[in-house]
Amino acid sequence: MSQPVSDPRPVQPGRITIARHGQPDANREARMDWRGYIDWWDNTYQPASLVHGQEAPDRLIRAAQGAHIVFASTLQRAIETAQAAAPERELTIDPVFVEAELPPPSLPGHYMAKTWGVFARCSWWFGFARDRETRQEAEARAAMAAAVLVEAAQSGDVVVCAHGWFNRMMRPHIKRAGYRQVHDGGDTYWSCRQYEYDAG
Repeated sequence: MSQPVSDPRPVQPGRITIARHGQPDANREARMDWRGYIDWWDNTYQPASLVHGQEAPDRLIRAAQGAHIVFASTLQRAIETAQAAAPERELTIDPVFVEAELPPPSLPGHYMAKTWGVFARCSWWFGFARDRETRQEAEARAAMAAAVLVEAAQSGDVVVCAHGWFNRMMRPHIKRAGYRQVHDGGDTYWSCRQYEYDAG
């Protein structure tokens, strides 16, 4: 008589840990006009590595050690964050997790890059995209990204190292998939939030 084949999947889905990257090596206090901010975003911030000497926090390291898969976006700051949390692990690098665009409005004056970031996020939220990914397109991508995590969690714990705003956009989709937040680490560099499947 043949033996029944056991199901290798866990009894319930694994934990999902969503982390923000560490501090990028980009001066967010540099002053510029809106055109300068476009150049700064494309050619300084987006390709930036992490500031040298940072270490991943213990919670993120433990989460990565227990994960069967560690995701990162294709941006260097996210990849280096994942490498710090999971050294010598093979990463799954996926562009679905990259940060939502920050196209600045055409305002007069010179402001710090971080101030332009606020202007850009507010105007982008209300529909201004400057021929880049729109809010609606990013929301659709966030739903896809959350689905990737939820599907991967069917086989165990997962970690993703991604970006502050895009992480926010994934949260409601993860919750709608039956997960509840069990740890709120905030939204600062290296922070993470953790979710567990709510079988009840």
